[in-house]
Amino acid sequence: MKKLIQTLKNIWSIEELRGKIVFTLLLIFIYRIGSHIVLPGIDPGQIGKHMASSQKGILGLIDTFAGGAFSQASIFALGIMPYISASIFMQLMTVLVPQMQKLQKEGDSGRKKINQWTRYLTVAVTVVQASAYVAFLRQMTQQGGMIEGFKEYFWLTTVIVLTSGTLFVMWLGERITDKGLGNGTSLIIMIGILARLPKSFIQEWAAKSQLSGQILIFIIEIAILLAIILGCILLIQGTRKITINYAKQIAGGNRQFTGARQFLPIKVNSAGVMPIIFAQAIMFLPTLFSYTNSDTGKGIGRVFSDHTNIWYMLVYATVVIGFTFLYTALIFNPKQIAENLKQNNGFIPGVKPGQPTADYIGAVMDKVTLPGAVLLAFVGILPGIAQIMGVTQGFSSFFGGTSLLIMVGVILDTLQQIETQLLMRQYDGLMKSGRIQGRQTLTQASM
Repeated sequence: MKKLIQTLKNIWSIEELRGKIVFTLLLIFIYRIGSHIVLPGIDPGQIGKHMASSQKGILGLIDTFAGGAFSQASIFALGIMPYISASIFMQLMTVLVPQMQKLQKEGDSGRKKINQWTRYLTVAVTVVQASAYVAFLRQMTQQGGMIEGFKEYFWLTTVIVLTSGTLFVMWLGERITDKGLGNGTSLIIMIGILARLPKSFIQEWAAKSQLSGQILIFIIEIAILLAIILGCILLIQGTRKITINYAKQIAGGNRQFTGARQFLPIKVNSAGVMPIIFAQAIMFLPTLFSYTNSDTGKGIGRVFSDHTNIWYMLVYATVVIGFTFLYTALIFNPKQIAENLKQNNGFIPGVKPGQPTADYIGAVMDKVTLPGAVLLAFVGILPGIAQIMGVTQGFSSFFGGTSLLIMVGVILDTLQQIETQLLMRQYDGLMKSGRIQGRQTLTQASM
């Protein structure tokens, strides 16, 4: 406890770090206020009665990332999701399109241009999603919830307000990244997820406290949740190190630099949370069959809308594993790494430079990705397993899936930045032994 208090004092004594923390908290507070401002034309007292369906499928994922603003018909209802979708699309384009790859290698000017295109794409995606959200609201509020005198202006005003809200949230995230602490977009998503935790915790406690002998089960659930969090930390930080040797170099006439030994870290989970996001979007498509008139279609829709169904879990796990390999192949290029090593006189002991090195790195990547993909799929189906074991739906979402992975990853990144600030000023780190490694550190090291 004494060590913790001293660490907090050290953090607060650094003026630059203190300013970043205060600035970040201020912008997050603004974001949370906006999440509770209801759209014009919506009756706040009635909207909650008609939004139960927004807690399922891809709508539930959007509501999770928006911190409940989606189900509350807030001005930030779409949250940061359109910007994330645009960013993912542009990231894939930089891998698949040679012209985009060349632009990305131009340095700051190329990245600025890609970021500008991402913002334009965000506007287009937001307008499309806002129009769909208007149709969704009209369907949900047919029996009330919308102010009658505002219906004829509702589509135009809602699209404008939602687009402005998403762009404002995007701006908040960029400001946090530039002048605050951590990655702004990730922090906004994490705060939205954590905003649901107190309510879910209270609901779980109320459900267990009503039955005799269930308090012990509640304590066991908390212990299991802590164990799962520790497992996610290992999954995020786990790496396989490949030894890299560098030959002796002569520069500036007679100056000779001796060879050095370094390591190329291959992450167990290089794809991060993206396979789970893609899988949840794919798994939402079969639920559209529930709107057909056939009994078979309705049966398929029921199966894929029930996270506790065994067939849903099997298909979901398979899709996650497949997307993990696909996304890893898109973002990880063994041939490019082998060429960079060859240009810098680096080599893997016992492996010839060039194509053999690329094949070796690719083989190691495949071996490491397989257990990582299986573990990621298991984390993805953990909320369904928790529901089967009697955990309430809201609290079960924190036992795995997108929510837990994002929270753990963002917290690790933020703590890593705080520790870096402490060590730069010759303070002790946050841990007695070792360093905290966030996702960004490992990602940058592996490029």
